[in-house]
Amino acid sequence: MTDSSAKYAHAAERWSAEAYADSVAYLRHRAELIVSLGPRLEPGDRILDLACGDAGLANFLRPYDYLGVDASEEMVRAAQARGAHVELADLNEYEPPEPVAATTCFRAIYYTRDRRAFFRRVAGYTEKKLVFDLNPRKYRVDEIRADLAAAGLDHVALRPFFVPQTLALPVPLAALLRAAERSSPLARAALRVRFTYLVAASRAQVRPVTTASSRA
Repeated sequence: MTDSSAKYAHAAERWSAEAYADSVAYLRHRAELIVSLGPRLEPGDRILDLACGDAGLANFLRPYDYLGVDASEEMVRAAQARGAHVELADLNEYEPPEPVAATTCFRAIYYTRDRRAFFRRVAGYTEKKLVFDLNPRKYRVDEIRADLAAAGLDHVALRPFFVPQTLALPVPLAALLRAAERSSPLARAALRVRFTYLVAASRAQVRPVTTASSRA
């Protein structure tokens, strides 16, 4: 087990509760943007959540067919204890048994061994979009765009994500911050010092999606 794996294993049972100061606000807003950013998801669409941790996000995606994947056995057990459908696998190697409408990968893009190869692999089984978070102070947005385009994901939607991970805000201030996500000058200024983008990458022409009902 690597040092990173050991850290997550130790924290698995209380991961979502302790990793976020306000886990409900953080994960709910993330789920809202997974659905709405880029090509819109419809109830019944399958969402593959790579590096899902304890699958805390699944609670906010109940109208969708959620499948999680994590490389930590302890995280998988914690997720399954929540009732989530989660499999044990490395995000660099996992491929679902059938295509998914959307693939998500949060706080984990830096675990990819070859980012461009990872995007190509995901594009091969993802019908609508790939959604992930991006710290613009660590990664150049134009380089990420180029890697996505090389994988055939040439439509990129960016949305600032202004829910703090380690600070719970009063409701009025939290609402103001979410509203600021739509203000380009203010958002760009904030992103120079804190916060991340959510990225939704898709093809120019979205593939037909195999819904849960059509799979039945």
